[in-house]
Amino acid sequence: MSQDQAVLNRIWCKVILEELSRFGVTEVCVAPGSRSTPLTLEADTNAKLNLHTHYDERGLGFLALGLAKASNKPVAVIVTSGTAVANLLPAIAEAKLTGEKLIVLTADRPVELVDCGANQAIVQHDIFSSHVTKAVYLPSPDVGVSLNWLLTTIDDACYQQEQAGSAIHINCPFPEPLYSNGDDSQYQDYLATIGEWSQSEQIYCQRHFSISQVSLISNDILSNKGVVIVGSVSLKEALAAKQFAQKLGWPLLCDPQSGINSQWAHFDLWLQNATAKTQLNQCEQIIQFGSRIVSKRLNQWLSEQVSQRSCRYGYVSPSADRNNPAHLPQQHWVADISDWVASAIEQWTALTPLQFGWADSLIAYSTAISQLANLHLSQQHLTEIAVALELSDGDTDAALFLGNSLIVRLADMFSVIDQRDVYSNRGASGIDGLVATAAGVHRAIDKPMLMILGDTSLLYDLNSLALVRASKHPLVIVVCNNDGGAIFDLLPVPAEKRKALYQMPHGMNFKAAAAQFGLHYAQPETLQAYHSLVQEHLQSGEGCLLVEIITPPQQASAQIKQLTAQIHAL
Repeated sequence: MSQDQAVLNRIWCKVILEELSRFGVTEVCVAPGSRSTPLTLEADTNAKLNLHTHYDERGLGFLALGLAKASNKPVAVIVTSGTAVANLLPAIAEAKLTGEKLIVLTADRPVELVDCGANQAIVQHDIFSSHVTKAVYLPSPDVGVSLNWLLTTIDDACYQQEQAGSAIHINCPFPEPLYSNGDDSQYQDYLATIGEWSQSEQIYCQRHFSISQVSLISNDILSNKGVVIVGSVSLKEALAAKQFAQKLGWPLLCDPQSGINSQWAHFDLWLQNATAKTQLNQCEQIIQFGSRIVSKRLNQWLSEQVSQRSCRYGYVSPSADRNNPAHLPQQHWVADISDWVASAIEQWTALTPLQFGWADSLIAYSTAISQLANLHLSQQHLTEIAVALELSDGDTDAALFLGNSLIVRLADMFSVIDQRDVYSNRGASGIDGLVATAAGVHRAIDKPMLMILGDTSLLYDLNSLALVRASKHPLVIVVCNNDGGAIFDLLPVPAEKRKALYQMPHGMNFKAAAAQFGLHYAQPETLQAYHSLVQEHLQSGEGCLLVEIITPPQQASAQIKQLTAQIHAL
């Protein structure tokens, strides 16, 4: 009996997807394509898997990234061969830097059709280079290759991902025919070799990791003047870091991605005051929880403090990845942040920190800046800074997704975010795929969400508005339209070329885009109207509301410069 290739293709895909489900995959993101038919149909057949579809592979990759980011589980992506595969690179590059677990299943032409002029065939080997944790290049399905080998190969890649995180790539070349009405009856002997696995719910090869006890810092830290920095971490981890700072009585500097804040808020601004910075320079020990600090000024202070003033620097993260862009001498504890803090506090229960409250006087600078910023709000003008200040409103528990470029910096400067789930793409920090990522996050969480991004970012990812049309919970997308890249007003780009080569004004708005994708739309003109629109939709609205705020291009930068002059004078 001749081999039914279409059925054999399906058998391999069934085995692959079933094993992935045992590694925790429940969500699969699928783009249309013919060569990927065996993967798509088997994903659809598996009752353990929930499918998400999108016609744009670039957006699909970021949708998967958002799902993985919010669920903390691996998410599979299925695409056809050719440039469909290449379109996944931006999301994979982001996952490499922030650790989300993507399992990328790419269909391919069989080897005899690659690099010979066959249609829709590109060289997919090593296409994602070092951006993936592991790349697996399967042969075409053939009875000469056992399903046992297939399972151990998939298991090895998934276990490597469990340890290192980020994306893995599984390339699947499928010979034609791709479609068949046949069944697997002719392959019973072939399938029998994995019969016991098929009847179980266990991973084929089980691998156990032994995590050694992480040694804590010595007790002499209690005599130091220290600072705690909290970067991009989960809310649970951030609250543990806050508990650590409170135990020691040290100042707590919170990145907006942490979802928490402290009495030392607005440090990106008060670090510009010479007196305040001189006092903080007394610091002898820095403990940082999590990575990806938004504030360039804080990063510079940390580097100067460690390299020039011999301040000790500790970093706590569950990831073993190097997070040391200034290449400073560093102690890195690879550990669960909550467990690490609990162990440290238990170790020091009967001991008294000697420098408790050493930097409490800096709180006055935070308070003064808050008062200066609130003068801006009292005018009731709807500006980008006002949008950032509004994030300090504690009346909502809606999750927050911060776009890149200007808004995340304004949030870092002005917002006081308190115990809120905050998401972002601050790995590669690109503006592409932000809407798609937010859509994935929103699907994975069981609550309303507010997203804020810039106009260029939304133009870049306009296709992904299709992903938010049928939101389960209320979603508000706020686009700050300053007619181009206003972030460049804060950067030392050539002034005579700023507009033409950096800001690139576009002269467009998003009302028609909202209508095109069936979204609610509003363009408020006052701060009060903006506040009411956002709160009402998050509390009782349905679907997605696109709120457009139109501001003059250089307004935010002018206001920041004015405020900075006042801060220097404090």
